[in-house]
Amino acid sequence: MTNTRVISTDKAPKAIGPYSQAIAVQASELVFCSGQIPLDPVTGQIIAGGIDEQTARVLDNIEAVLNAAGCTFADVVKATIFLADLSDFAKVNELYAARFSPDHPALPARSTVQVARLPRDSRVEIEVIAARQR
Repeated sequence: MTNTRVISTDKAPKAIGPYSQAIAVQASELVFCSGQIPLDPVTGQIIAGGIDEQTARVLDNIEAVLNAAGCTFADVVKATIFLADLSDFAKVNELYAARFSPDHPALPARSTVQVARLPRDSRVEIEVIAARQR
């Protein structure tokens, strides 16, 4: 991703995971991706398995949408993770982090929240905003 700058200050808590405090984006077209749940794109059904399988499917779905928009995970500038159970956070965080290379130019800003219920009783939903270079 070009034309991005990590915003970081010691006057706010440091990022404690695979995210940045903030990202500044210049001369980009923003792509707002709807939240993805672990639906199989062929059957339209929630995939079988636990939080590992569901998170992997969600990330695969996000990657497909990003690719359709001419983007990759490297273009993501903001992510929001919705969890049915916050005790799944560590595993989701691990799988999420694996989608960004260690030399990723700027890890996205991110929020994670526990919600009362997700569509189709999914355990995880993730939405992202990407900055596509013109």
